[in-house]
Amino acid sequence: MTIAKEPSFRESVDLMFNRAVALMDLPPGLEEKIRVCNATYTVRFGVRLRGKIHTFTGYRSVHSEHMEPVKGGIRYAMGVNQDEVEALAALMTYKCALVEAPFGGSKGGLRIDPREWDADELERITRRFAYELIKRDLINPSQNVPAPDMGTGEREMAWIADQYKRMNTTDINSRACVTGKPVNAGGIQGRTEATGRGVQYALQEFFRHPEDIKIAGLSGKLDGKRVIVQGLGNVGYHAAKFLSEEDGCIVTGIIERDGALLSDKGLDVEAVHNWIAKHGGVKGYPGAEHVPEGAKVLEKECDILIPAALEGVINISNAANIKAPLIIEAANGPVTAGADDILREKGCVIIPDMYANAGGVTVSYFEWVKNLSHIRFGRMGRRQEESRHQLIVDELEQLSADKELGWTLTPGFKQQYLRGAGELELVRSGLDDTMRSAYQSMREVWHGREDVKDLRMAAYLVSIDKVASSYRALGL
Repeated sequence: MTIAKEPSFRESVDLMFNRAVALMDLPPGLEEKIRVCNATYTVRFGVRLRGKIHTFTGYRSVHSEHMEPVKGGIRYAMGVNQDEVEALAALMTYKCALVEAPFGGSKGGLRIDPREWDADELERITRRFAYELIKRDLINPSQNVPAPDMGTGEREMAWIADQYKRMNTTDINSRACVTGKPVNAGGIQGRTEATGRGVQYALQEFFRHPEDIKIAGLSGKLDGKRVIVQGLGNVGYHAAKFLSEEDGCIVTGIIERDGALLSDKGLDVEAVHNWIAKHGGVKGYPGAEHVPEGAKVLEKECDILIPAALEGVINISNAANIKAPLIIEAANGPVTAGADDILREKGCVIIPDMYANAGGVTVSYFEWVKNLSHIRFGRMGRRQEESRHQLIVDELEQLSADKELGWTLTPGFKQQYLRGAGELELVRSGLDDTMRSAYQSMREVWHGREDVKDLRMAAYLVSIDKVASSYRALGL
């Protein structure tokens, strides 16, 4: 293949879908029903800013309504277009099916550079965009539930939730119209870190299986593995932080807009993150080598490569030069279909995006359930759990005293054991369970079928089969 034949992001998703359904026995017409987007709404609206009316273009695409509501983020970027939004909506359908979140797939985007506007201007733009979608039921707790994506965060989600409430004053479930909100506006603890935390849990589960580690040409555990991260936004930052601080990984490279940082000794993720927040980029960061052409660092030697920003960063032009034996797609579509072919032939193992970055939608599901139930997780049972644990500790210590054994529980264990699970602990537990179960369902297909050579194919087969089962249950 040549660079001229590089498939677009939309074409990559379709190619991978087609490869999977070729191995399935779907009824006539069902394959097409699953593949195509149900609807895409394009809105062009004006907002008076800086003395004149600025016109913005936005999209909301609904890929599949085999389950409702449909779910998917809203991104703010100048590169947003209909093809990209529809491809991302399709990935959301497969992603939700894979991790058993009861949603169809959707996605939204606004063609805007959020860095060009101040907070007040962004709020006015966001509220008007939300208004255009809400009045068409493209934001609704029971029909279409957005979340943050590239260029948006909990601030924008709070604006959207408030706009929905203003337009639906009697909807008791109005907070469930969007997820990824601040905790004090109906959000859930652990949502901000969720996608990065999901990447960590995905790698932890991968490294629990010696057979899979061997296929990747690696050995041992996560501890000591050299990691390069592309993009230190919300996802890349949390993934790198947790892997380095909790699993002993060594982050040897961080790639950003203005170049990359390299250090064989390992980079302090928190320090780099703070430097970027203060200086707008990695340039000038002390104690590490700065590489102006950051994309070249994707080709450096490491054990695990984590593309965590844009789609298509690993493509036909650089795939042959990628040296990492294991790639985990923290972003949506960072490896094109053409690059995927090259990497598979090299023996590189790719943990696919529809699984690897599903932490966000998983915790969004928890937030949606919390909003509908109108009670935070852990409120009813936490103290009862602590009381039961205290009974056991008291009984053991009393037994020791009665028998004059001089035995006591270590303070660290006692403190940890007696603490009941709050919302954050329960969210992390639910996310960990989801990532383990989803990986095992992929792994079963990967190792159980001779015609399935990689995890991406396994992920598509598992998810498409679940979507097809839902359509069959609906009578289609």
